[in-house]
Amino acid sequence: MTLRNTKVIIVVIFLFIQGYLCAQTELNYYLPEISYNSNIPTPESVLPTPIGEQHLTHDQLIYYLEKICAASENCNLTEYARSHENRPLVYLTISSKANLSRIEELKQRHNQLLDNSVADKLDLDSIPLVLYQGYTIHGDESSGSHAAVLIAYYLLSGQSDKIDKLLDQTIILLDPCYNPDGLQRFSTWVNMHRSSAVVTDPGSREFNQVWPRGRTNHYWFDLNRDWIFNIHPESKGRIETFHEWKPDVLTDHHEMGPNNTFFFQPGIPSRTNPNTPAINQELTEHIGQYHAQFLDSIGSMYYSKESFDDYYYGKGSTYPDINGCVGILFEQASSRGYLRETSNGLLSFPFTIRNQVVTSLSTQEAALDLKNEILEYKREFYARNSIPKKGYYIFESTDQYKANFFIEILNRHDINVYQANDKYAKKHKGYDYSYSYIVPKSQVQSGLVKTIFERVDEFPDSLFYDVSAWTLPLAFNVKSEEGRAKIDTSQLKRIEKIELPHNKMILKSVHALAIDWNNYLAPALLYSLLDNNILCKVLKSDAEYLSEGMYKRFKAGTIIIPVQGQKDKQAEETINFLVEEAAKLNLALIPVDSGQSREGKSIGSPDNTSLRKFEIAMIIGEGVNRYEAGSAWYQMDKRFNIPLSMIDLRQFNRINLDRYKVILMPDGQYNSKMLSSEKLKRWINKGGVLVAFRGALNFLNSQKIIKFNKKTAERPLAQAELYSDINRYNGAQVIGGAIFNTRINNEHPLFFGYQNDELAVFKRGTLFLEKVKNKLATPMYYTDDPVLSGYVSKENINAAKESASMICYGAGQGRIIAFADNPNFRGYWLGGSRLFANAIFFGDLIKKEALQY
Repeated sequence: MTLRNTKVIIVVIFLFIQGYLCAQTELNYYLPEISYNSNIPTPESVLPTPIGEQHLTHDQLIYYLEKICAASENCNLTEYARSHENRPLVYLTISSKANLSRIEELKQRHNQLLDNSVADKLDLDSIPLVLYQGYTIHGDESSGSHAAVLIAYYLLSGQSDKIDKLLDQTIILLDPCYNPDGLQRFSTWVNMHRSSAVVTDPGSREFNQVWPRGRTNHYWFDLNRDWIFNIHPESKGRIETFHEWKPDVLTDHHEMGPNNTFFFQPGIPSRTNPNTPAINQELTEHIGQYHAQFLDSIGSMYYSKESFDDYYYGKGSTYPDINGCVGILFEQASSRGYLRETSNGLLSFPFTIRNQVVTSLSTQEAALDLKNEILEYKREFYARNSIPKKGYYIFESTDQYKANFFIEILNRHDINVYQANDKYAKKHKGYDYSYSYIVPKSQVQSGLVKTIFERVDEFPDSLFYDVSAWTLPLAFNVKSEEGRAKIDTSQLKRIEKIELPHNKMILKSVHALAIDWNNYLAPALLYSLLDNNILCKVLKSDAEYLSEGMYKRFKAGTIIIPVQGQKDKQAEETINFLVEEAAKLNLALIPVDSGQSREGKSIGSPDNTSLRKFEIAMIIGEGVNRYEAGSAWYQMDKRFNIPLSMIDLRQFNRINLDRYKVILMPDGQYNSKMLSSEKLKRWINKGGVLVAFRGALNFLNSQKIIKFNKKTAERPLAQAELYSDINRYNGAQVIGGAIFNTRINNEHPLFFGYQNDELAVFKRGTLFLEKVKNKLATPMYYTDDPVLSGYVSKENINAAKESASMICYGAGQGRIIAFADNPNFRGYWLGGSRLFANAIFFGDLIKKEALQY
């Protein structure tokens, strides 16, 4: 072939691609060729470019939807939350004008399907189906949000009998973007790195975001793991909307790797949660036939029943399944930018949008055709839930913050919670009924109650797309038991929110005020006081002091604040300031009448260490696990209100570390070129406290900053016999997420505030550490029967037994606290939060004799 012929071919291919892309941006590329109302603004008449030509920013998305909804009589726009960066989360209620005029009546009638006393009398023909179509919970999977714009235009502008019938018989809740902050971050990246000349090279910067990328929300959380625990405002608002409407079908539009095609559920059949009724998956498969038909009509490749599962109810496509709704996941191969090379050929952004549009339309058609069948499923689902059941769960928490948080989660899911009374507390030894709460099994949300409280040790499969356990009482480290007796809730008071404690009048004559370190928000108050130059002391052992005329036992970890001698403050000013600061956090202060102890150290003892304000940094950047860094950032910022300096690995070697007392080193893959181990060693030797997690330990071990030996699971005796079984065989040895039990030394400074000698931790991965020579340096290790809930292979269980969950090291004047697990897992593992805080506040209090050198 001559050079001239080669150039001609290249030019022809280039012109073909450009023409192909130009054709794609016309509306008829995406939408059915029907008549459209000219009074409804088209996307290109409002937005800077046609859909697919450029990535929409979130503000552009909202601006267009506001315009189109205002122009239509078939639409209401509702803001249901604000993101951390103060962006609105909205949904469009789209239905016929007649339906919208009595929307509250229709919503109430629809939700009577949950009421077993009237549900069987309802005429399903007269009840609209509620279809919730949600898009882009991962910000860099933006084809979904762009499809939402087109679907809104189609429904509000399209003129056809099919649309009229659809709007007459359904109420469509169109949620265009679950994750505004992530979408904004991603769209900005792509638009700022796109060239005028089309670049298809996957190695180009357009397709490769820098850390932390656009997938996550502001605090680097995966919002598609937050449907149960609702840590973030985006999730709280979405779940409140879900239960306001009780949708019948919910779709969740995602993207996956560029070398894939298009996936729709059902997922892998053997990996469906056993609590999900079989008919749910049958309906999902029936609806899937519509997706196949619609995708066939445009020649798109697709697959189902592979790759993804329906096990963890904290995901958007699975949460509906335990709520009488059919949840459906879509995964489109991602172009990430405008046009890129893949193993299946060139993949354009408009093409990815079109597949999301087409499956949105197929869902609407399926929902309309199967309307009564789907509504009947909901009615039967809740009829089964309403069958009277014996039994209940009881949990106790003297920490009112944790109790309130727990109850808020349950209430947000429409789960009824009751204050326990003496009758039920007596049935459970050691429970104080004034701090105990009852959750009956017999209630409308009985399925969700079960999955939130149960400990699971039997599984339909040994492979999991995500975690295999999420038991809430274990996560919160609250005492909990299952009751077998029938419960009469008419004798109990339903609880929606606990009245938090307030400070009684404190006499001016007190010697000191104390903070109980058992309070979840005690670290927030302590840091606030230190930040205001208030002298605070910590008890390193139990002591008894006179309090309001009676001797009271103060546990190790109690913070004592003398009211006399505070810098620039008289005693009365100190008391007033302390009361004011504690009131902000709803924390009660304990008066101490005298510094003299009846038992233990007096307040003025040098053993009770004075605390001073300090600064904290966290290492972030490429190679660091963004989720685990985000969970630490969120904990410090939103709960403890403690400033956290974030040092990018690229800057680490140039920054003066001397200002920091504590450095956090999240899970990740580190290398010595970006992070100078010698610099880190010097800082530790001078008295720094390094708190390191999971994968960071491997780097520290390789650089001889710490030394440990790993316990490795033995390979299973049974080997994969078929080639097709290799993935299953290897996958069974993965710990995607299970709950382990640990033994703790609660005399140790790192366990101040813990009452028991066992603590549940969340385990991901197979990092098992042998205990070090100095037994005191391993204050936390897995028990001999380590798995509390979740799937773990026998080989990994054997490796876990008696292995270290935490090791404390010494180097010079400094400390290294090595965590094998993340104590802040996904922001809901409140049981580990105090351990995290203790490492920060009290890590330097660990005696040298309890360190491994």
